[in-house]
Amino acid sequence: MECKQPANLEKCPCTSDTCQRRGYCCECLSNHLARQTLPACCFPNGVSEGFGRSFEGFAKAWKIID
Repeated sequence: MECKQPANLEKCPCTSDTCQRRGYCCECLSNHLARQTLPACCFPNGVSEGFGRSFEGFAKAWKIID
């Protein structure tokens, strides 16, 4: 499978301009899961920082839990 990094960059909501994995979605997700977090693209627009990127923050952001 060919990586579509240039196309991914157009939609990437990552807040880290210096991230080496930016646009490389499979590497980004793998890295976040290893740290028990989720990348910004898993959250509603603009809320990942306010909720943190934890699994619990994800559930709160999507109103799965209170």
